[in-house]
Amino acid sequence: MDITTDLAAVQQRIAEITGAPAPGAPAGAPGAFGAMVQAAMDPSTVSAAPGSPDAGAASGAPAMVPPAQIDQLVSQNAGRWGVDPALVKAIIANESGFNANATSKTGAQGLMQLMPGTAAGLGVTDSYDPGQNVFGGTRYIRGLLDRFHGDMRLAIAAYNAGPGAVEKYNGVPPYAETQNYVQNVLASYDKYRARP
Repeated sequence: MDITTDLAAVQQRIAEITGAPAPGAPAGAPGAFGAMVQAAMDPSTVSAAPGSPDAGAASGAPAMVPPAQIDQLVSQNAGRWGVDPALVKAIIANESGFNANATSKTGAQGLMQLMPGTAAGLGVTDSYDPGQNVFGGTRYIRGLLDRFHGDMRLAIAAYNAGPGAVEKYNGVPPYAETQNYVQNVLASYDKYRARP
């Protein structure tokens, strides 16, 4: 069970419903639940069971990357790859809840939840390194936008389900997870675009 990803998803959803600070909010942000989740995700207070998907994941990068560092990484990589920074941030929010050590049940890693094979193909040698992860994830979404002729919905769907599934169904695949993912990323995208 990947509790950090599950907690981050719960925190994100509660923030959307209540208007409370979203994941990645500054450390002193109000909200007892957010503070509790951040404390729970602190690698110094949580130890994964040996052999679990999260075992050893906390060895290199901090669990929560400071918002200013994420903003800088997003800005640099979005500019480099010609991707809207709000889209990159929306993907990070929905993939990992800004947890650099997030590991999914399927093995996706880091802020933008790169699969090891995809990461290697993008030149990423350490998916838990925030700089490498955002570089690779932004490069990947650029490739998906190109592949689907700039159609953001299809690129987002492909980020979740894979480009082959999008091509097979000639649109967003009929998977509930992917359909929800596309809606959630687009909602986050609108939120980040609205911020100055």
